[in-house]
Amino acid sequence: MRRNKSSLSEAQSYKEMGEFWANHDLTDYWDQTKAVEFEVEIESEATYFPVETNLSAELVSLAKRRGVSPETLLNLWIQEKVKEEAAAE
Repeated sequence: MRRNKSSLSEAQSYKEMGEFWANHDLTDYWDQTKAVEFEVEIESEATYFPVETNLSAELVSLAKRRGVSPETLLNLWIQEKVKEEAAAE
């Protein structure tokens, strides 16, 4: 990965980049941008599981406090638990 993650913000991390763009407007830097072309291939699959209503509400609340989506938080927790279980076998 490049040393600077962004040429405009000169950020060294994604957090710094986020902080920069939270306080700046792209239109102020538009003349420093260039057109690019890229392809995105998304091959994700979703599986749905029922979650109790009160548990779902708690998940939404916790995710909001952490600044992530409930889906992201739930997936992170499941990944952690699956790794723990696999290590215990």
